Amino acid sequence: MRSARPPRTRPRWPGLNVLRLLNEPTAAAIAYGLDNASEGVYAVFDLGGGTFDISILKLSRGVFEVLATNGDASLGGDDFDQRVYCWILDDAKISFPSIEDTRHLLLKAREAKEMLTSHDEAPIHAALRSGEQVDLTLKIDTFADITKNLITKTLAPTRKALRDAGLTVDDIKGVVMVGGATRMPQVQRAVAEYFKQEPLTNLDPEKVVALGAAMQANVLAGNRAGAEDWLLLDVIPLSLGLETMGGLTEKVIPRNSTIPIAKAQEFTTYKDGQTAMSFHVVQGERELVTDCRSLAKFELRGIPPMVAGAARITVTFQVDADGLLSVSAREMTSGVEASIRVKPSYGLTDDEIAGMLKESIDHVGDDVQARNLREQQVEAQRLIEAVEAALAADGGLLRSEERADIDEEIASLRKRIAGTDHRAIKAGIDSLNAATQDFAARRMDQGVRRALTGHKVIELKL
Repeated sequence: MRSARPPRTRPRWPGLNVLRLLNEPTAAAIAYGLDNASEGVYAVFDLGGGTFDISILKLSRGVFEVLATNGDASLGGDDFDQRVYCWILDDAKISFPSIEDTRHLLLKAREAKEMLTSHDEAPIHAALRSGEQVDLTLKIDTFADITKNLITKTLAPTRKALRDAGLTVDDIKGVVMVGGATRMPQVQRAVAEYFKQEPLTNLDPEKVVALGAAMQANVLAGNRAGAEDWLLLDVIPLSLGLETMGGLTEKVIPRNSTIPIAKAQEFTTYKDGQTAMSFHVVQGERELVTDCRSLAKFELRGIPPMVAGAARITVTFQVDADGLLSVSAREMTSGVEASIRVKPSYGLTDDEIAGMLKESIDHVGDDVQARNLREQQVEAQRLIEAVEAALAADGGLLRSEERADIDEEIASLRKRIAGTDHRAIKAGIDSLNAATQDFAARRMDQGVRRALTGHKVIELKL
């Protein structure tokens, strides 16, 4: 087995003492919440240069709680530049610009976009290396029209975030704008229309995150003069869980759970006499472990040998305020324990998180089918092993034709396990169970007789 990843502590950089990890939406909420003494549920609408993120936060009596997050990793201010660039090519009838001319026109497109944040029109003048001249004027209405579908693309993640938080638009008290792209009038207008209120824009959207982080750092450094302390409650962006038999993911802490958080779940052994258990900690929304992100592996040894399913192993997941995950496994009879610590978000960018969430949505149907198949395959294999062990121990209780029938059912179920129809496997499991009912009853009777042999009735305890 591969060695587990060593425990991670807070990251350290030369010359910097890291006191707390703070995500951007929470930092923006701090800036607005403390400056304006606001309380209630707020949406943080973050449209940057390359990505879009939406977060739903609850501010109450100094507590900042992230209720849900969502976004689009391939949507940002650069896409608006690209739309203006394409408009320039169409309007100026430029067919095949060179790389140098493309860069020049993209720069002009960005300048026009920025100018339109405070003007009704923007002149675009460019002399290209091809000898062509560009002399256009982009009006604010035209700009809004050619970028309309980009604005619409921000609304789907927004709706999903509200749904995950169990809220509606009417529950949102205010909308915080973050990122330079939120300066565009059509963005502010769309946000106002969707949330039925004007967004908060009294702080610089490009500086609001830095401002909130500085305010948090000020508190952590002990400079609380004139300000109350507050508590930050973040959420985990992706579910955390364990690999179970068949390569399936068992989620222990679902995504969007508020941290700090601790949850425990009980597992058991798969085979008789099993004295060790391997734990594979994974992160993601998919049903199969192969489609999730591996975080760490560790092993619990010293489990007392018991029949399969008798051992009780409690696995506890605990995520602290900095997002550090501790996983421990404890066998309840003997008290043996093993644990590991990891940083789930270490090395994972916002784009990768958004991509993993998108994949889980795109493959939800396939994942359900895959899980159903794996679950039935595991159950079928477990049943076959149990029946074969019983036959090896007490096969003499069966007549030859009865043994032949059971062997035939086992062979049939093995063939079904190799297929992809989970319903056929389930039918094979039911058929084998039915074929072994009499055998199981005889074994039970024989076990009772063995237990009674050599004892008087008066010696038995009821």
